[in-house]
Amino acid sequence: MIDLLSRHPGLTPDELTAGLAPSARFQDVRFENYRPNPDFPSQEEARASLQAFLKGAQVRPGGFRLFRRSKPEGHGLYLDGGFGVGKTHLLASAYHAAEGKRALMSFQDLMFVIGALGMTRAVEAFRGHDLLLIDEFELDDPGNTHMANTFLGQLMPGGTSVIATSNTEPGALGQGRFNASDFQRQIQGIADRFETRRVDGPDYRQRGNTPAPPLTGEEFQAWRARQPEARLAVVSHRDLGRLLLDVHPSRFARLLAGVEALGITDLAPMPDQNVALRFVHFIDKLYDLGLHAALTGAPLGRLFDESYRHGAYAKKYSRCLSRLSELLREARAEL
Repeated sequence: MIDLLSRHPGLTPDELTAGLAPSARFQDVRFENYRPNPDFPSQEEARASLQAFLKGAQVRPGGFRLFRRSKPEGHGLYLDGGFGVGKTHLLASAYHAAEGKRALMSFQDLMFVIGALGMTRAVEAFRGHDLLLIDEFELDDPGNTHMANTFLGQLMPGGTSVIATSNTEPGALGQGRFNASDFQRQIQGIADRFETRRVDGPDYRQRGNTPAPPLTGEEFQAWRARQPEARLAVVSHRDLGRLLLDVHPSRFARLLAGVEALGITDLAPMPDQNVALRFVHFIDKLYDLGLHAALTGAPLGRLFDESYRHGAYAKKYSRCLSRLSELLREARAEL
């Protein structure tokens, strides 16, 4: 069995920009297997907009051309919608359908790349790309607001197009998290680089379902018996919380390297928002990697304290609860 608590993963600058492609859960998604909700036409419209955007993208010509004209400035498309409407499915589908050099990463990972490499090296790392796809675009503080505005302002004029997804419309980024009005020029500068498409609808993970409860002790043992012992990790929620405070979210994928199944026991409420946000990022990575997961302990609705649950990061917590519920349904389906 794998001992997560003994791991202290690190990443080199080159590793930060390698393998930026859809994770295991989204390897097989395509525009053709996206299932838009017929009650919300904006979902089908978002798919059509992405396909049209890709057709209009100008791929860098191959081979040597004398007096080659520089590539036109890159364009931006921004999918704004709630969690569970298929935005990441559509983003990964765009990656699979696109031609030319492309990369897909979360906004959190992009910010860490810029912080680790420095702005000049980060821009150079992506300058040769035709398309950059950024999932869960969000501005949490003045620092990443400045970095995002500078990065896009230096990259896109060179011909790299950008597709982003978010739970917040571009002009409202950062609201409730810091004094966004003091940074409105930078926020508007980001917004002006994108054409926005709204994606409406309910959380598809909860269509016709009530939130799934954690597994009972008996269910957990039955689930555990079905997992490959050599690729199984089991950790208590308390120990996991302590570990995640010492590991940067950009290293969560490395932390889970080689793991196929993860059991988290004794879920408990998290009164400290710093602990809760690290847990949210960890569940995002666990979900994206398509790992088997099972959890025991407190009901999901009690994990995030009311003192912050409906505050500035409410959408992050709602997405996390939605994904946890789906992971629990998948675990029960294995029994």
